[in-house]
Amino acid sequence: MNVGVGLPTTTPGASGELVLEWARRAEAGPFSSLAVLDRVAYDSLDPFASLAGAAAVTSRIRLATMVAVGPLRPTGLLAKEAASVHALSGGRLTLGLATGARPEDYEAAGADARGRGRRLSEQLAYLRAGIDAERVGPARDGIELLVGGGSGPAFARMARYADGYAHGGGPPRAFASAATRAQAAWRDLGRPGEPRLWGQGYFALGDAERGDEYLRHYYAFTGPFAERVVAENLTSARKLKDFVRGYEEAGCHELVLFPAVAELDELARLAEAVA
Repeated sequence: MNVGVGLPTTTPGASGELVLEWARRAEAGPFSSLAVLDRVAYDSLDPFASLAGAAAVTSRIRLATMVAVGPLRPTGLLAKEAASVHALSGGRLTLGLATGARPEDYEAAGADARGRGRRLSEQLAYLRAGIDAERVGPARDGIELLVGGGSGPAFARMARYADGYAHGGGPPRAFASAATRAQAAWRDLGRPGEPRLWGQGYFALGDAERGDEYLRHYYAFTGPFAERVVAENLTSARKLKDFVRGYEEAGCHELVLFPAVAELDELARLAEAVA
């Protein structure tokens, strides 16, 4: 299993300078990917702009949206943004997409949340088929596609259009259950091989209280479920190693660990724990 790290693009106190230095150091560390989250109605950096910046200061590490909310954007614009990052990075983009669960993001983007599952399916078909490639370019060839979500239609979309599945986080047993459903949907469509399986978690190895506070705020829209997210925050090296081992045993191919505290020392602590 590969281990990647998230960029602190939604984490309080993260400046543009810090994000770029984070990317440089991740490139030099034991990480296989750099990933971003996607919010509009939040004090955060745009995911595609952030990955473009990371592309400029790295050359090896894979760049990923884990995930971007596709229907917040017109389809042609989504394709343009993704293809641009892919080109600027020399073909290193993994594009994870989902419908999103926050109504305020749709309101802020001026997009209609109704029918977002259907629109995401249309976007995936557009991306996969190369529709309008000459008109909206650059080329989208080689972009790895992931689909997230926990519903039946989400797994069906993943199997029909994508290269793999992006899990939204939680303990290893939750990932294992979702992975089983993703693999079943893949087989039901008769696709050869197996889907790529990506997972994620949060860590705050130096200041657990501050990390917990951020996660409560970020997931406040879920109500009491936010405390379950906080409970899974990886606040010690031992807890983190157990989490990584559990995901590896569950068949995860790429595990992305997102920072809950935006300090470069956090990245160093993570590198030491997973090395």
